[in-house]
Amino acid sequence: MTDLKKPRSKGIYLLPNLFTTGALFAGYYSIIAGINGKFEIAAISIFIAALLDGLDGRVARLTNTQSEFGEQYDSLSDLISFGLAPSLLMYNWSLHSFVNVHPLMAKIAWLVAFIYAVSGALRLARFNVQIGTIDKAYFQGLPSPAAAALLSSFVWVAVDHGFTGESLRYVALVVTLISGLLMVSKFRYYSFKTLPFKESVPFVWVLLLVFIFVLLTIAPANVLFVVFSGYALFGILFTFAGLKKKRKQKIEEKNNET
Repeated sequence: MTDLKKPRSKGIYLLPNLFTTGALFAGYYSIIAGINGKFEIAAISIFIAALLDGLDGRVARLTNTQSEFGEQYDSLSDLISFGLAPSLLMYNWSLHSFVNVHPLMAKIAWLVAFIYAVSGALRLARFNVQIGTIDKAYFQGLPSPAAAALLSSFVWVAVDHGFTGESLRYVALVVTLISGLLMVSKFRYYSFKTLPFKESVPFVWVLLLVFIFVLLTIAPANVLFVVFSGYALFGILFTFAGLKKKRKQKIEEKNNET
């Protein structure tokens, strides 16, 4: 007698969807805060959304309450919190000031903000259709929460150091455009899903985590910006290194055949 796989429930589970709703609320609140000129709060709200988004799936797996509804709801929440909210934050904080430069630049600025938002939507759609068919250890393209964290930390650092969005508008334009394009790129990013959380690790890893927590306490905006900027750059370097390795292997194979 063969064991039949239990079909995934089509019902609605309260606990994981509460976390998803919290993430959606934080993303929506970020939009409201940005409209009202509270840019630092708007940036922090996106990080709260990212934290809650990281918990909903884990809670669902731990409590065995996964559902198709939860997956779809999570994707829609991500679109608001990591697609729309960061693009509007950058526009309200900085990109709107291009209206003082030239009417054409003003149009380019809001189009760049739109490119980021639509890139987030495309990134999520591609991720949903690739579930179960790609290596879980890596993401294809910069994950939308990481892209949102990069933009949010950029704004947070600038506000902390007294910079205005207008003074950094050209930098903001480039950062927004690159972050959006990285989401729909084919660069490979480590997913951290294969980390051995249930296995023993060297003591130095514990010290490293303590050091990171201390830095986050002292200068959270700076640390988060460095971390997510490094993560965005790492995917590019990692992909090019992999391509270089493959080319080298092909050359060696050809040399061995001759």
